[in-house]
Amino acid sequence: MKIVSIVGARPEFIQAAPVSFALRRTHREVLVHTGQHYDDSMSRVFFEDLELPAPDYHLGVGSRSHARQTGEMMIRLEEVLRKERPDMAIVRGDTNSTLAGALAAAKLQIPLVHIEAGERSFNKFMPEEINRLVADRLADLHFCITRLAVRHLAREGITEGVFFVGDVMLDAVRIYLPRAMERAPALLERLGVESGRYLLATVHRAGNTDDPRRLAGILAGFNSIPEPIVFPVHPRTRQAIARYGLQTAPHIRAVEPVGYLDMLALEAHARMILTDSGGVQREAYFLGVPCLTLREETELMETVEIGWNRLVGTDPRRILEGRHFFRPAGPRPPLFGDGHAAERIAAILEQAPPRFGQHYRRPGSFVALIRATAEQISLP
Repeated sequence: MKIVSIVGARPEFIQAAPVSFALRRTHREVLVHTGQHYDDSMSRVFFEDLELPAPDYHLGVGSRSHARQTGEMMIRLEEVLRKERPDMAIVRGDTNSTLAGALAAAKLQIPLVHIEAGERSFNKFMPEEINRLVADRLADLHFCITRLAVRHLAREGITEGVFFVGDVMLDAVRIYLPRAMERAPALLERLGVESGRYLLATVHRAGNTDDPRRLAGILAGFNSIPEPIVFPVHPRTRQAIARYGLQTAPHIRAVEPVGYLDMLALEAHARMILTDSGGVQREAYFLGVPCLTLREETELMETVEIGWNRLVGTDPRRILEGRHFFRPAGPRPPLFGDGHAAERIAAILEQAPPRFGQHYRRPGSFVALIRATAEQISLP
């Protein structure tokens, strides 16, 4: 089959790598980069670290308002999809690239696969939540990273073509962590921190960076923590800090964004992680590092309920309290699978007939075809 894979932002590059390697064993993959993340530190370095093939198309959309960015992506993606005429299109996650890819494929009647389907924060003020809802409604196949995501889809009436396969980000950690750990000693020395004796922080969501009170609260919390903090600063966050006239204390190492391998190394050696990123929350869980989430909700409530993640929002007192008192206790069950999600995805897609989206909508055809092998492919 010819498969168009659409990516545009840091988490999508990470998710794309294991799936791309699995798909290219037997299929032709056309990789399309929308250009949503265009800065070298947020894009090129990830392709290098992950050894991803160069994109077949780079749409160069860049930074715009949500509507303009999504609309321009749709226009340029439509041209690519019309030219390539793929058997299916793959989107992943919850970015504007996800939304644009889902809409463009659906309008052209191209079967759609959504990796990381069913994630829900239940906060429609988050642009990512809107993107997830639309992509899941349009998708023909839904690959879920947790069983909770499967239940979310079922409550919305989506039960066919749904598979719990695990998280391809866990696949990536399994594959790349050894290389990341080789880089760790030099990286920590360069930053002037010691393993297990610093915190790692990331802030990038528009809900935090575009609200001066929320961003000021986060930085006030960071400034009050008497412990070194390594803070790779997202370009949007750096601009907001300057725009609002905010300051960081001397114990905060505010550095440029780091690549995937360096980020894994920093996560693995941190005593605690503070973040508003869904991907970083998951990586913290994979690595067994306590996580404070700088939001009032998360699409990863399983990690909160199990006790390895705590929601602290943007209140400096709650951030400081979490840093002081939060100590996860108990096991970390394999919520996100076993690190072989990409292989399961490829195996399921292998069962798909050409133009499977049309077959899927005829009762008893596509879903029946793959259901016979689903027990072997999906996680127990």
